[in-house]
Amino acid sequence: MEQYLSLWPAFIDGFLVTLLLLAVAGMASLVLGTIIAAMRISPIASLRGFAAVWTEVARNTPLTLVFIFFAFVIPFLGLRWDYLPLAFLALAYYTSPFVAEALRSGINGVPVGQAEAARSIGLGFAQTVTLVVLPQAFRMTIPPLINVFIALTKNTSVAGGFFIVELFASTRQLANDNGNMVIPILVTAAALYLVITVPLGVAAGALEKKLVVRR
Repeated sequence: MEQYLSLWPAFIDGFLVTLLLLAVAGMASLVLGTIIAAMRISPIASLRGFAAVWTEVARNTPLTLVFIFFAFVIPFLGLRWDYLPLAFLALAYYTSPFVAEALRSGINGVPVGQAEAARSIGLGFAQTVTLVVLPQAFRMTIPPLINVFIALTKNTSVAGGFFIVELFASTRQLANDNGNMVIPILVTAAALYLVITVPLGVAAGALEKKLVVRR
């Protein structure tokens, strides 16, 4: 028992880094995904084309390749950042198209007449999207957006292979150093991931009942 308790500082350190990756990359991907979703419905063809290419390339590229690009290619090109901010960028880039596609499904659920009414009273495209369309789209897509962030939580484990000591990397090191306690270490790591994902699932259900717009 004493040996098991001595492992907890490493678990806590890794868990906090995983939470930091989720919080920063989640917020960045939400902002980036919202911009991409707005560009997908823009009246400007070049913006729609850029957003479509971004979405298809990002969501069809394996996350490991994305991390290789940000961890090795970007520094080779001259950007000397620490690995942690590069991990934020890699996760945000990979997650943004999934946020954008979830939002786009919500945008498609907003009646066209509402956008036409907004334009008829003099609102421009940006005002129509930000004041009329996107607020309803967010309320319609709360469950799929929460699912995207649950997936992001699990995807943070890939950062453990690229010099980031998050929960997965901490677990791997602890298992290597304590071969007689592999099973308790793995069970503890799984339980700590559940500490994040289960409340997110519960929150999704509660927000869906309270805020979601029925189509």
